[in-house]
Amino acid sequence: MAALIEIEGLSKRFGDLLAVDDVSFAVDRGDVLGFLGPNGAGKTTTMRMITGFLNHDGGRISVCGHDVTSEDIAAKTAIGYLPEGAPLYGDMTPRALLAFVASVRGMSASRARERTDWAVSRLGIESVFDQPMDTLSKGYKRRVGLAQALLHDPEVLILDEPTDGLDPNQKHEVRSLIADMAQDKAIIISTHILEEVDAVCSRAVIISRGKLVADGTPIELAARSRYHNAVTLTLRGIGALEAQSSLASISGVAEVAFSDNETGVTRCTLFPKASAAIIAEVSAHVSSVGWEVDQMWVESGRLEEVFRNITTGASAGAK
Repeated sequence: MAALIEIEGLSKRFGDLLAVDDVSFAVDRGDVLGFLGPNGAGKTTTMRMITGFLNHDGGRISVCGHDVTSEDIAAKTAIGYLPEGAPLYGDMTPRALLAFVASVRGMSASRARERTDWAVSRLGIESVFDQPMDTLSKGYKRRVGLAQALLHDPEVLILDEPTDGLDPNQKHEVRSLIADMAQDKAIIISTHILEEVDAVCSRAVIISRGKLVADGTPIELAARSRYHNAVTLTLRGIGALEAQSSLASISGVAEVAFSDNETGVTRCTLFPKASAAIIAEVSAHVSSVGWEVDQMWVESGRLEEVFRNITTGASAGAK
């Protein structure tokens, strides 16, 4: 079965700036794709081209089997889009906005009522439903923007910073909503919050200077971190110099790093050679020397470090 979103050789140029450069990827039904990159990498430009808000200069985009250029209405019908900043009509209320969106989407009166009731309840906007948009907080505006994107129950969701401006509880609610919807949709989420990738994404791609530079599951990408399979432990009554000398002798350990801790406790991280598993070797060593260990755990890897390493040196470009 074909992917719901298929992108091949996508490119976009603004004058002399090649903002998106030969980008290709696909998103299947059931996938939540984290779309990552530094500011200016080309994320928003790519998302605008997928939704048909911006024409592409090269390549091909297909949404639910419809070419976004030659079958633009069919493609757009299948998409729910939350743009960056959730631009809204300031003098409209959420009630009026959702009624307008339902009308534009060609929804019947009964279907519009059913979906509006669902969106209002699920996004928690009952208390502001009849307030002018200009009077709403950033968080409520974001939730209203998400409500309009979900109103017609689209097969494809393109969400640009969906939790921007939300408090921690609201972020949790929106992430839960995305996870609930993921089974029968293809979802792309652009985000700067890397914990969001771990929380809701089944896969992530990283774009830098307009090029796709990484593609994999969050676990696969985190495994590219030097922290992958590193062992962190806290030792009581053992000084850093003593610990350094002893732990560095373990054959599988490439480096030992220390961090500040309260008096009497030494915290260190042991980095393995070639990301090999060293927990058994470290445990045996600590036991043999008779140290008092408060905590010891294996690091899975740090996505933030991988992101930084991959995108370091990216120059400013298109947003």
